[in-house]
Amino acid sequence: MTSVASGHGVTVVIPTLNEVGSIAAVVERVRLAIDAQVIVADNGSTDGTAGVARRAGAVVVEVSQRGYGHACLAGVQAAAGSKVLVFLDGDGSMAPEDIPRLVAPILGGRADVVCGIRPIQSSGMPPHQRLGNRVIGLLLRRHGVRLPELCPFRAVRASTLLDLDLHGSRFAWPAQMLARAAGRGARIESLPVEYRERTAGRSKVGGSLRGSLAASWDISRVLIAEPVGPAARR
Repeated sequence: MTSVASGHGVTVVIPTLNEVGSIAAVVERVRLAIDAQVIVADNGSTDGTAGVARRAGAVVVEVSQRGYGHACLAGVQAAAGSKVLVFLDGDGSMAPEDIPRLVAPILGGRADVVCGIRPIQSSGMPPHQRLGNRVIGLLLRRHGVRLPELCPFRAVRASTLLDLDLHGSRFAWPAQMLARAAGRGARIESLPVEYRERTAGRSKVGGSLRGSLAASWDISRVLIAEPVGPAARR
């Protein structure tokens, strides 16, 4: 894939699938919050999401293979040359205004991965999604990761991420990233972030019990199969 980055220190990657009602506002808020390149990794939207994102000022990468992890990976590949990568959903549930806080520990040399932690009782997260997050949190402990939940809003040092040799996946990409990073001794921190009801559309995970079960199963099987790295065993 051809790189679209050109010396940007921070790149914000927004995986999307049919987020036409929210993506423009998300892109615009990111651009107001931080001086960064914005890449929308569009995972086959049929509602015009890609065109709206371009008009809002984002670079759009078309990703034909379905899956959150495939979209994230395509965004990473397009962001070659960046120092820090931020992953943010395009549904309006996460506050781009939190991005500077997430990247600060990395730019300051204090962390390699910074995860945004949503309020446990957030109204934007249904009970079945909260339960799935707790199960995944327990599985991550095996790999030395102690976080109360798995949040896709995070910042990662680009060199750290590239060393993890991650491949595309359906749902498991964020969890596998944390497991491998911890196993290789990366410094992982967490910060509370704002979380609210999505501004448009329906969640592919939390929007239904079936979606939450599918995500939990996919993530769990990957974490169970993932070898525990030497740093996590200590």
